[in-house]
Amino acid sequence: MDLSLQTQIETYLSHLDSLIRRGRQVRDTLATDPSNRSAIAATRVWQQDCGVTVNQLSGGSKAHWLARSFSEAFLMRSATGQAVEGAAPAEIARRLLDVLEQAVTSLSGMDDGQVNSASSETAPPRQFEFLHNPQLRPVVEQAYTDSRRALEQGNYDLALRTSCGILEAIVTDALEHKGLSALAASGAPAGKIADWSFETRLAVAEKTGLIRGGCARLPAVARTYRDHDESGPQVTVSERDGRLAGQVLHVVMRDLNPGR
Repeated sequence: MDLSLQTQIETYLSHLDSLIRRGRQVRDTLATDPSNRSAIAATRVWQQDCGVTVNQLSGGSKAHWLARSFSEAFLMRSATGQAVEGAAPAEIARRLLDVLEQAVTSLSGMDDGQVNSASSETAPPRQFEFLHNPQLRPVVEQAYTDSRRALEQGNYDLALRTSCGILEAIVTDALEHKGLSALAASGAPAGKIADWSFETRLAVAEKTGLIRGGCARLPAVARTYRDHDESGPQVTVSERDGRLAGQVLHVVMRDLNPGR
């Protein structure tokens, strides 16, 4: 990836994270007090800032999937699917947060092209057809849904552990498909892949070219995610940690399935 593009992506991801934090605050306030004037004013400013960012990421195209998702967040659908009156402010905030999360997902998986195109004209797929083990696909897809839900609910430890579990599963699948003999030729350690540590699996996958350098962004707490249980040492997982783990997961998904 070109360094200037990488810098742009990092800048947008940081800005999106800030918008998401602000959005959570106004959403929570409106959910408990819909008539709170200061919250309503803050929501309007936040919505405007979201609109500016979405416009930049969609290249000014109203036909872009991100721009369409932003516009649809303000509509309420009837039972027949027709657009009717506007949705409640708290519901709009929730929908806009989902749009911002989609933007994060798209940017995290980019490896070329311009940032202001925010990937493609269709929403980024979230399937795992690229996995070689078909029995693993539904398990990982459910875990992906769970990780998104945990992040939305503010359970950052669970979100991080689930994202890292998915990351380890898909990297292991790629390593096993490549085969021990091919891995050994690249200097991989002896022994079964199942016995390797999380760090070793990521390092070997990167060294053999299965993935690139995206895992360098994993926070330290993510590298020991297996130890996050009641019997292990107490750890604190921040919102940033949880989001970074999810972003790295999307980058690795793109590495393992360049066509997605």
